[in-house]
Amino acid sequence: MAAMSAKQTEEEGWIATTFERKYYHRERVLIKRSLRPNEYRTGFRGLHVPRLGKERLMNEAKSLQFIQQHTDIPVPTVYCYFEDDGAYYLITEYIEGVSMSELPEGQKAVVSEELESHLAKLKTLKSCRLGDIDYWHLRASSQDTYVFCIIDWEYAGFFPPRFEYPFHRRLGPSSAIKGEVDDSFDLLQFLQSEASHSS
Repeated sequence: MAAMSAKQTEEEGWIATTFERKYYHRERVLIKRSLRPNEYRTGFRGLHVPRLGKERLMNEAKSLQFIQQHTDIPVPTVYCYFEDDGAYYLITEYIEGVSMSELPEGQKAVVSEELESHLAKLKTLKSCRLGDIDYWHLRASSQDTYVFCIIDWEYAGFFPPRFEYPFHRRLGPSSAIKGEVDDSFDLLQFLQSEASHSS
């Protein structure tokens, strides 16, 4: 494991490796790439093989471009995305940021208000199709009932409005905490119920 870490730090601009991705920062550019099979890591459950590693990065690139083309919401510019030597790369503008917890109370209120405004704009983007990539094979609705949600850039797409839970309104993780209802099972059941059974 020490040898792997030493090798990683030799790569120019390398900043982090997770069980899913490698990240590089070079001046004003962020490079995010999928792991190659020989880079898959072992955790307490055994070898972790990232699910849809390439497709999720493609979804992130297309989602960022879609938001930039259809709204005035500030998002990082996508410079390019491509596959090379078994890894998929997404290259975007690097934007420095700070977490909400580091902001003074007055600025938190301003950022929260801006975020609410952006989420309202996203809800005006509607579709009759669920998700963003066609790998899901989900049934289309007869009306534009789904709104654009940013569950995570890699999973962004058109979903029922309730999928965009306002976790940003409170401190803590992006999951239900004490006093909140964990609806993740219901959301998963909804997706499964909309799955197309055609091959």
